[in-house]
Amino acid sequence: MYAARLTHGPVELAFTDRHGGVSGAPFDTLNLGWSGGDEPSAMAENHRLLMADFAPGDGVDRLAELGQVHGRDVVRVGPGGPRHDVHGHLHGIGDGLVTAEPGITLSVRAADCVPVLFADEDAGVVGACHCGRQGVVAGIVPATLTAMRELGAADVTAWVGPHVCGRCYEVPQDLQDDVAAIEPITRATTSWGAPSLDVGAGVRAQLQREGVEVVDLSRCTRESADLFSYRREGPRSGRQAGLIRRRP
Repeated sequence: MYAARLTHGPVELAFTDRHGGVSGAPFDTLNLGWSGGDEPSAMAENHRLLMADFAPGDGVDRLAELGQVHGRDVVRVGPGGPRHDVHGHLHGIGDGLVTAEPGITLSVRAADCVPVLFADEDAGVVGACHCGRQGVVAGIVPATLTAMRELGAADVTAWVGPHVCGRCYEVPQDLQDDVAAIEPITRATTSWGAPSLDVGAGVRAQLQREGVEVVDLSRCTRESADLFSYRREGPRSGRQAGLIRRRP
C-alpha cells in the first residue's frame, strides 16, 4: 500500500504504491484516481481502504483532494471549505492544499508528476502539492509555501515522492528549452540520448531556494513496476497519492 510512510512528531505522511486495493487490470489494484475508465465503486473502495489504514481510530479524518489542473492555485482547508462531494471528501480546484486543522488528511495524486508534502511541526501547519513540468513553470511549490506561511509556518520540511526521472521523461527540444528557461536544472538527457526534463530536480531547487529542508523519498515511476506511470502505461494508468495529516 505504501512506497514510503513516516511519522514526524504529530505529523503522519505517506506516498502510496499500486498494491492493496480492489481495482482490476489495468488499474490494479490501489488506483486512487477518480477518472480514466476504472470502476467508480472500485475507486471509492480504494479510498476507503487507504483512509482506514492511514488515519484509523474513533475520529475519522476528512479527506481533502483537488481537481488538479497543472497550475499554481492553492486551496486552504478549514472549517469553511472546500465543499464536500458525494463521497464525503473535501474538494476544490487547484494543485496545492494547506491546513492548520488537525483531523484532515491532505491528498494529491500523481502518475509521473512530483507529489510534495510539507509540514511545520511546531506551527501545526501541513501542505501538499502536485507538480509536473507545468507546475515547475507556474511555481506551485513556492505558492504552497506562501500559503503555509500565511497560516504561521516558518520552519518547513518537505518530502519529495516518487516521480518520473530525467532518464525517462523524453520531451521535444522546444519544450525542454521552455521549461529550462525558467528552471535550468531541469534540462536533462534520457538514457537513450533524447532531450528530457528532470522535474524532480526543478522541484528540489525551488524548495532549497525557499530555505526548506528537503527529504527525498523519490523513485522513478516509469522504472518501478509497483508504481503507476502514465509514461509507461498510457491513458489507462492509475494514480498513486501523497498523503499528510496532523493527528487529532
